[in-house]
Amino acid sequence: MDDDRPDVLLTGLLFYDLVLTGLGKPPTPGEEIWTTGMGCGPGGIANLAVAAARFGLRTSLATVFGDDFYGAHCREILAGQERVDLSLSRVAEHWPTPVTVCLAQGQDRALVTHGQEPPFSQDALMGDPPEARTALVHLEAEPREWLAKAAANGTRIYADVGWDPTQQWSTGLLEQLSLCHAFLPNETEAMAYTRTDSAVAALGALSELVPVAVVTRGGDGAMAVDQTTGEYAEVPALDVDVLDATGAGDVFGASFVAASLGGWPLQERLRFAVLAAGLSVQHHGGAPAAPGWYGVDRWWRSLTDPGLRRAYGFLADRLPADPGPPVRYAPVTPPAPQH
Repeated sequence: MDDDRPDVLLTGLLFYDLVLTGLGKPPTPGEEIWTTGMGCGPGGIANLAVAAARFGLRTSLATVFGDDFYGAHCREILAGQERVDLSLSRVAEHWPTPVTVCLAQGQDRALVTHGQEPPFSQDALMGDPPEARTALVHLEAEPREWLAKAAANGTRIYADVGWDPTQQWSTGLLEQLSLCHAFLPNETEAMAYTRTDSAVAALGALSELVPVAVVTRGGDGAMAVDQTTGEYAEVPALDVDVLDATGAGDVFGASFVAASLGGWPLQERLRFAVLAAGLSVQHHGGAPAAPGWYGVDRWWRSLTDPGLRRAYGFLADRLPADPGPPVRYAPVTPPAPQH
């Protein structure tokens, strides 16, 4: 195996996220609400990139940055702080980096975004994609050309999918699973695309289309089938107070890939992903909420609940001897430029 290959290949739209938390209620027209919490940082595809990089995975990201403050700040965070490889990314002149204001309330959120269609497509950014061990992909109705090229290169594709605003949930999208090693939708998406009425039934249908099928269930945890090993696993979510759920699904996906690259049994992969996602929702969302090895190690060392100690006992053998430096969570305001 070529050790120089990226562990994870990513492409997609990047946003500058401004997350507001602590809303007592959603705002109404003409009303001003003061919040108790705020955080900012790169979001969108950056959520996956940071979550993967913080688990020590060599992460290559192909995205577009605007030639503005927001783009420069996100580039500095990703390349300088998180050590994400941006050699496939481009800076677009006279194009504004998309900005999203996220109003987080309870376990849900409302988003307002300013942005324009990027001047470079995913296929233009990727070209002939480099060989990589895995790619984390967001499936869309129109298949991307680079995906088939990456699969032909031997890259294992781990895919998720988003909400369909048309509510048609075209089953044609599932044809792309023939290129994929794993598919990780949430239960609403899984049931809609498979035309089933339960998460279990949806998982069964998906397991016939892709080697590894995972259905995430939010506060009810997750379930998965690995046809390559014959394993089935179902795990509960952590009982945590949710500050902001932004990016939790991305943290789950990146964590599942990290554990899969380690060759862990399915039960451990699923528990690890549920844990990492649970840790992330306790901080302001987007990329900086990802716990990385440091966050998981800190949680394990402080754990006193005997049931959780048993369930997550495998971490004693899986955690690296050096979990790395403390992760940097989202600042309230970005740091001033250094002159």
